[in-house]
Amino acid sequence: MTAEPAERQVHIVEPKYARTWLLVNATRTDLFDVAARSRADQVVLDIEDAVDPSRKDSARADSIEWLAAGGQAFVRINDVTTPHWRDDVDALKGVPNLLGVMLAKTEAGEQVEATWHALGGSVPVVALCESALGIEAAREIACAKGTFRLAFGSGDYRRDTGASAEDMAMAYPRTKLVVASAIGKLPGPIDGPTTGGGHPALREASGVGVAMGMMGKLCLDAEQAYVINEVMSPNVSDATWARDFIADFERSGGVVRDGSDLPRLGRARRIQELADAYGIRPL
Repeated sequence: MTAEPAERQVHIVEPKYARTWLLVNATRTDLFDVAARSRADQVVLDIEDAVDPSRKDSARADSIEWLAAGGQAFVRINDVTTPHWRDDVDALKGVPNLLGVMLAKTEAGEQVEATWHALGGSVPVVALCESALGIEAAREIACAKGTFRLAFGSGDYRRDTGASAEDMAMAYPRTKLVVASAIGKLPGPIDGPTTGGGHPALREASGVGVAMGMMGKLCLDAEQAYVINEVMSPNVSDATWARDFIADFERSGGVVRDGSDLPRLGRARRIQELADAYGIRPL
């Protein structure tokens, strides 16, 4: 098995800004190159829940082989309470083209720190919070050494708490992750996946995530990337407003005229930063 040459993997958005995080079952090696060529901002090879325990060793080895051959991806590893975690971090340490790991079922900051240290102290860790305890510990996790972004494992959270998938029921955990990310000075968190309902449901769910302050979304199907990337990006009108506002503010000598100027300036700069990251050009 070989990876596509790096130049074939043309759609790469810096993980800090990544909107679409495509989970790929690591036993499906035939999908690795397909995922890398998709419109997903980041690919996550999944050697955790998607893989039966009897196949974890081979799935891990295949993922490492693909990365070593030139593929680029994150890897979702098993949580620290399982014997597989040690096997994962030991095998992945020093692997080329590993962009980071997604730590399953994170429930404490020390779990992120242990993972970060075990991988050599330089591999970014996306902490996947999937339980009531993980959500309540979000601030500690966000501030832990090695935490790169937070992500919401919404399916496991619902199973743990008995909550429904309704927006109101999901508002609390999303808000906890958004607030914790701000406190930890992290990029906005990554929302859980949407399954079923087609593109209309996905568009609506992505919009809710943006409104809550989420900045990315897990997905299980590469075809969802088009919708997620569109909804979770500033539009051309936003980018144009941001450019014009910043230019007008600078022309005025940076003088604050009223109490709305600084909040609007912060919003404009954030929109401009995201528009630049996604290649969105103002009118």
